[in-house]
This record gives sequence, structure tokens and C-alpha cells, in this order.
Amino acid sequence: MIQTVLGALNGGFLQTLKLFAVTLAGALPLGLLLSFCSMSRFKPLRWLTRTLVWIVRGTPLMLQLLVVFFGPYYLFGMSLSNSYRFYAVIIGFSLNYAAYFAEIYRAGIESIPVGQYEAAEVLGYSKAQTFVKIILPQAVKNILPALGNEFVTMIKETSLASTFYIGELMYTRTLLMSTKFYAWQPLIIIAAIYFVVTFVLSKGIQYMEKRMSVSD
Repeated sequence: MIQTVLGALNGGFLQTLKLFAVTLAGALPLGLLLSFCSMSRFKPLRWLTRTLVWIVRGTPLMLQLLVVFFGPYYLFGMSLSNSYRFYAVIIGFSLNYAAYFAEIYRAGIESIPVGQYEAAEVLGYSKAQTFVKIILPQAVKNILPALGNEFVTMIKETSLASTFYIGELMYTRTLLMSTKFYAWQPLIIIAAIYFVVTFVLSKGIQYMEKRMSVSD
């Protein structure tokens, strides 16, 4: 029985990791772009971006996933194929976490003293060089704990994808319950998998924090 459950959950685990990795790849750069827009000197862009971030952070992720998932279907009649389901969920996750990352980035960038910008300008650095070589490394060190917390939360919230029949861990558990009548056994194994993954991820973030703090 254990082997059957583990074999079935293997595919769900890989799908969970895929959801996490693709969401991260989309949300991290999008969050940085949103943070730039929220700090823009062009007021309409700044307030539009901040309003968008407030709305996303102030509404449930499940609601956002439903809007992204069913919106194209009701507006344009798009079919709910397996590939559509996956990408709709990815877009929903990415937009949600990009909003959180944007605020984290903004806090980290604004925590850098203005004097460092002025010193870089005196040394002849361009704005792009100043950001990439001086500001960003320090900001990343400051925001790493907050980003790590969001990464851990993201891993756990991939379970919401089961609502849309994406074959991750929790959906695999539903299939096992309906076909093999395994009710509690998969739950225990899934809980252990989530714990191990989040524990390893947390320790990895802590290790990176220690390595980056050596230069302090």
C-alpha cells in the first residue's frame, strides 16, 4: 500500500515543484518591475501600480485564481484544456506573489541610505551601474529573510491548484481516495513531504543569509 501511495504521489510532487519553480521565475522579475513602477517619479504610474498592489494583497489568492481561470473562458470562450488550466494557475500565482515581492523589493531598496547614491554619482557610476553593483546587492541581503518566508508560503499554497484539477500533491491525494479508498495514509505522507521541502528551503535561506552577512 505504501509503495502504491508513494508511486502515485511522485508525479504530484514533481508537479508541485514545477508550479513553484515556474511561479518563482515569473513573480521575481515581475515584482522587481512593479517595485520600480511604484517608486516612479511619474505620479499616475506610481499610484496605479500601488493601487494594483494593494488590491492584490488585499484580496484572497483563491479569488484571484478564480478570476484569472474563468475570466478568459467567460469573456472569450477559451476552452478549459489541461494546458490552459496550468498556465492560468501559474499566471494567478505569479501576479499574486509579484505584488508581495514588489513591496519587499521596495522596502529593501528604500532602506539603502541616499548617501550611497550620491557617492556612486561622484565616482562616475551611471544609474544602472549604481543599482546593479551597489544598491541591489545590499537590498537583497536586507530582504532575503522576507523573501524566504514568501518562498515557504508559496510551496504550501501550490495546494490550491488542486481546485483546478492540476495534478499536484493534494489532487493526487483526491485521486487516491476516490480510486483506492486511501483516506488518511496519503495525507500523512503529503504532510511529511511539505515539511521536508519547506524545512530544506528554510535552511537554505538561512545558509545564504549567513554567507551574505560575512561581509558585514
